[in-house]
Amino acid sequence: MCGIAGIIHFNQTPVQLSELKQMTDVLAHRGPDGEGHWINPAKNVGLGHRRLAIIDLSDAGKQPMFYAENRYTITYNGEIYNYLEIRKELQGKGYTFKSNTDTEVILAAYHYWGKDCLHQFEGMFAFALWDEKEQELFCARDRFGEKPFYYFKDNEKFVFASEMKAIFSLKIKKEINRKKTYEYLLFLTVENPYSHSETFFNNILQLEPSTSMVLNKNGEIKKQKYWDLATTTTFTGSEQQAVETFKNLFRESVQTRLRSDVSVGSSLSGGLDSSSIVCVMNELIDKNNEQHIFSARFPGFKKDEGKHIAEVVNFCNHARIIQHEVFPTEDSMLKNLRKIMYHQGQPFVSASIAAQFEVMKLASDTNVKVLLDGQGADELLAGYSSSFDAYLRQLYKSNPIKYFSEKKQINQITQNHFSVKGVEGLLLTFFYTQYKKFGNKRRQKINSSDEFFLGMNTELVEEYRSSPNPVYAPPDLKSHLKFMLVDRGLNELLRYADRNSMAHSVEVRLPFLNHKLVEFVFSLPEHYFIRNGWTKYLLRIGMEGVLPTSIQWRKDKIGYEPPQAKWMKNKQLVEMSRNAQQQLINDKILSNKKNIDVTWQHLMLGMLYE
Repeated sequence: MCGIAGIIHFNQTPVQLSELKQMTDVLAHRGPDGEGHWINPAKNVGLGHRRLAIIDLSDAGKQPMFYAENRYTITYNGEIYNYLEIRKELQGKGYTFKSNTDTEVILAAYHYWGKDCLHQFEGMFAFALWDEKEQELFCARDRFGEKPFYYFKDNEKFVFASEMKAIFSLKIKKEINRKKTYEYLLFLTVENPYSHSETFFNNILQLEPSTSMVLNKNGEIKKQKYWDLATTTTFTGSEQQAVETFKNLFRESVQTRLRSDVSVGSSLSGGLDSSSIVCVMNELIDKNNEQHIFSARFPGFKKDEGKHIAEVVNFCNHARIIQHEVFPTEDSMLKNLRKIMYHQGQPFVSASIAAQFEVMKLASDTNVKVLLDGQGADELLAGYSSSFDAYLRQLYKSNPIKYFSEKKQINQITQNHFSVKGVEGLLLTFFYTQYKKFGNKRRQKINSSDEFFLGMNTELVEEYRSSPNPVYAPPDLKSHLKFMLVDRGLNELLRYADRNSMAHSVEVRLPFLNHKLVEFVFSLPEHYFIRNGWTKYLLRIGMEGVLPTSIQWRKDKIGYEPPQAKWMKNKQLVEMSRNAQQQLINDKILSNKKNIDVTWQHLMLGMLYE
């Protein structure tokens, strides 16, 4: 994993090496193991790179990297996990390689398959490849958007980078997107499912996940979506076949993500997802090796995961577990908060991001450069409680008998009251599209000074109240899961993880986001996601004998959840939040009302506007 940057001029002004270096200096935390810069002979194209050496630690892995007698030049961030298989296939077609890197495999694959090479890659990536012959820049981002790619374009230039701060280092205007501010305050969302290219800053865009982009020398851009996730049920095999296929794909995904020339560890929260990864890793790692795991703990807090973490550690008996724990507090969060905001570059939704930041620092301090993590499992396998609502609405409409039995079992296990009830429940079930439109129109009728808008400045409300609600999700289970996996939810979590890990020069790898695994899971009927009241049913039965039974059938879901409500009462945090509110009043984001509740959103936005 690395940091990438580039400048393409459309006029006669030459690209300056000092500008490229200025950008890569800002990205030094993403690649402390080396830097490289290249400007083409015409001086209208420049690429920069900061290297975090993971595969082939020799100088042969330096970037920008050249290929085909310097026709192609690439700057690349990420990992292609199946690079060995692609390399072997290309060798069979007569290709030779000078390094053992996945970067060179990308170049050779592009030389052979052209833009269709993206279909060959299983991994996380963002890269820009300049073709000197065709005078065009080919850019691409992985299917789920694990790796970032931001860009700015005007009539004179195109500038891209792994992080927006590198673009702003060129004195490009930094102007906060007021529409995103409105949506963050009202809906607690940063990413827009209706416009994946938007960011929190005007004029700064991001390349959408599973999308490629070609920029020619005249500044014309063409984009193409190269992958989409089908939700149609196509699997017709037995349950045993489904479970075995899932187990094999998951195991293979973990195995390929262990490919590294540096130490690989894993994060462990004690939940089903991270525990599955840790236990499968323990089986795959040579018994003479050590397995490092990293956790955040909150002793004395009712949601501390220490008990569950210990159960997993004691269960793993193949490779020796080396356990590392960090204990975030309100004081440590206060100490790190501005640093976290600097690296995130956009607001985040809770203090759990501060806990994750400390876990990544702990890994870095232990000299572990790669961590496997369980992100994506909740979106893929129906781990969130909202999945119950979507599934019950689907059953209510299509199979009423099963609806009542499943509802009873869900509520017994969760000790909750999930149900399709009332007018709203019926409207969501049978008239989802119309209800969605009605909700958007109804919001436009509410008085702009109403408490519904949470104390926002009335001018801000009037300007953006007609924007569609980004929190809506479809009423059937698989469409709901796809929405969270692809459109809204996971993309924000991926950004948090990338910035937090890269702040400490640590690479995060996510086994649940192997696209072949995802495609297979989505080919299954819904009862493999939720059955007899249990979420993630397929994962639970697939981990039989691999996990401790107490973890396999855990009912609660926590993750790195700190005591945020208690922390927010900290005197210094309250003062920071009040100052943030005043900043937002001055910038006409909040109204000048007295006694507006202090919120996390105010703290985040105040720091951003400051």
